[in-house]
Amino acid sequence: MAKLEIKVPDIGDSSDVPVIELLVKVGDTVTREQSLIVLESEKATMEVPAPEAGVIRSLSIKVGDKVSKGTLIGEIETEAAAAAAPKVEPAAAKTPSPAPAGEPLAQAKTEDSRSELSQRRDGGAKSATAAPPSAPTQPSPASGGGQILEVKIPDIGDYQGVPVIEVLVKDGDTVTAEQALLVLETDKATMEVPSPGAGVVQGFRIKVGDKVSKGDVVCTLQGSSSGAKESAAPAASSPSPAPAGEGRDGGAKSATAAPSSAPTQPSTASGGGLSEETPQASSGKPGELPYAGPGTRKFARELGVDLTKVKGSGLRGRIVVEDVQGFVKQTLAQPAAVAAAPSGGSGIPPIPAVDFSLFGEIETTPLARIRKLSATHLHRAWVNIPHVTQTDDADITELEAFRKSASEETGTKLTLLPFVMKAVEKAMQAHPDFNTSLSPDGASLIKKKYLHIGFAADTPNGLVVPVVRDVDKKGIVQLANECAELASRARDGKLKPDEMKGGCFSISSLGGIGGSYFTPIVNAPEVAILGVSRGVMKPVWDGKAFQPRLMLPLSLSYDHRVIDGALGARFIVLLTRLLGDLRRLAL
Repeated sequence: MAKLEIKVPDIGDSSDVPVIELLVKVGDTVTREQSLIVLESEKATMEVPAPEAGVIRSLSIKVGDKVSKGTLIGEIETEAAAAAAPKVEPAAAKTPSPAPAGEPLAQAKTEDSRSELSQRRDGGAKSATAAPPSAPTQPSPASGGGQILEVKIPDIGDYQGVPVIEVLVKDGDTVTAEQALLVLETDKATMEVPSPGAGVVQGFRIKVGDKVSKGDVVCTLQGSSSGAKESAAPAASSPSPAPAGEGRDGGAKSATAAPSSAPTQPSTASGGGLSEETPQASSGKPGELPYAGPGTRKFARELGVDLTKVKGSGLRGRIVVEDVQGFVKQTLAQPAAVAAAPSGGSGIPPIPAVDFSLFGEIETTPLARIRKLSATHLHRAWVNIPHVTQTDDADITELEAFRKSASEETGTKLTLLPFVMKAVEKAMQAHPDFNTSLSPDGASLIKKKYLHIGFAADTPNGLVVPVVRDVDKKGIVQLANECAELASRARDGKLKPDEMKGGCFSISSLGGIGGSYFTPIVNAPEVAILGVSRGVMKPVWDGKAFQPRLMLPLSLSYDHRVIDGALGARFIVLLTRLLGDLRRLAL
């Protein structure tokens, strides 16, 4: 019979990439583009697909092996060759389901092989109890019903090689028309690639970090057939074998039949679809991998989650990222229940959900992507950092007069921000603990030899924090020009990721809006942030009389694990003195 060698395709500049997962075994029936193995380099996790549909006849690698382009994975016998081969009679203990009338013998054999594959993939699942001889087994409808649609990158303007920053679906997911599949980010905007139709995702070829252009193939959509919505087979029939063609989600557990008095009612599936079922727990047997994709495994490793304890809600019990997140939330919420008990405990109870539509008309608007990312970062910082906020007023009467005159002389629009930035730089040099970060284990301080300061910029999509580098090496005019350029690019959505990283200290200015004091949230892993409000004319006693002075409210928040109260007070007092007398900035 004709056999085809399977080799590792072009995987870029990577070589000796370790194999972290085998998705098939010898004897498994696979479809074209179905994932066979999973590789994990330092930069990405990638899957190697089957070049053709057929039966795996040999495997030359195992988990832990290191492979490169051209490495032999194994041999596959194509479906055409398998159909021409003589039928092998199974053992007497396993009576295959009879093929429907008019169905070729090879097709019936393939369906039986698929059923065995489903049982092996989920290892340890119980086989369905055979029905009485008078009730012959009914096979499920053949998979692959409906139209196959190829999804490509649409027209994205003049851009080429646009990086993928987020993948929103995976093989086996059922999507609707216009549902977002992945997110691209150019130097000007973030855009989503929608699904051109409804169906089941198959052969997804894109991963985070890939660069795509117009016309690049993303995946194919297997349209849902009408049979997927039909009711289950009669109760007298035995459970039908799971359909093939579902890629990595194809490993369904065989149902365990109920006692003879309560016959099992099987589910009906078509293509990648499956009737809704209760999330199943991982088998958790020694030496057996839980049923989850590489992305989910990596996410679980980062959080230290044991996947054998997580119940999967995906197709046929597959564990997805949302299951891991739910497991973590449930684990964190457990101490909260103990907190109400007399024995004590700790935890943050979740805010109960409220149906606001009961009280009147509502409208739900999804958050912009920047707001969602900012919310996660700020919540993490607020929960993990013990905040202390110190406030004071700086007399900027002379500073404001100098700022206006210098703007006219230099021809540069000087705002208050570069002056505050320069004063913060001088105060940080006097108190170097403000230019540090706490190590992840909390046992040491990381002192920085550079001085970069970020400032909060208001954009239509939310706040971003551009970073001005080497503030200690730049003058007021240069800082003013650089801040204006960064703020303009932030509003236009043209900031590069590197321009928002590496800050040592942050400044949040509300002077253009108003208000007085507030508590800014420390921008971790920094240890302090300065809030600047609008200057207000106040009567200030000079020892003889009250004089009108322009006072600038300042709010300094700091990480109390690194900065104690005395040091925080010294820092803000020095800051007010520097802003009150510009000559001190030259010292």
